[in-house]
Amino acid sequence: MPELNERPDTIFLASGNPHKIVELRQLLESLQIQIRSTRDLDDAEEVEEDQPDLTGNALKKARYWFDKTGLPSLADDTGLEVVVLNGAPGVYSARYAGENVTYADNVEKLLRELEGKTDRKARFRTVIAYVTDQGEQIFEGVCNGIITTEIKGEKGFGYDPVFRPDGYSETFAELSAEEKNRISHRGRALEKFVKRIQGRGL
Repeated sequence: MPELNERPDTIFLASGNPHKIVELRQLLESLQIQIRSTRDLDDAEEVEEDQPDLTGNALKKARYWFDKTGLPSLADDTGLEVVVLNGAPGVYSARYAGENVTYADNVEKLLRELEGKTDRKARFRTVIAYVTDQGEQIFEGVCNGIITTEIKGEKGFGYDPVFRPDGYSETFAELSAEEKNRISHRGRALEKFVKRIQGRGL
């Protein structure tokens, strides 16, 4: 893995998802690095996530925006992997119920698929790709838990209202942003990134 010899002044987040941008900015706040994203651009197009796995999608987005902006670019792809569904929805988590669907549509489909199932173990997995002129790096974070039978909580986004992390009685959507970031898949992946960029290894 190449070393990050210089801490950048600016990092480009390859995402237009407002919830994700807020979450990532909170997690990266300690670096005191300026954060830009696709929402700062007037003509930012979506990069199609058509790769067969999370790593491929994250790398595709980070490479695209590094080429486009010339800035060190950070992209992630996240999947919810449910054991009894053989790892689904996985790489299709954002479009589990189809194209151009809402978070609620995806959650409702997941709960339908799990009706009557006693094994509700699942994990969130995030893969982060960081692309600079020094090379490419990958960081991964995992959070294990279960899928609840009911929607609970109004915070967070995506599958947060039905994902209860191991060791907790609340779903992600019931936890504070600070607590969720501390234990979440994305938080764990970004913690590895922050340590690397601060020169503290993994």
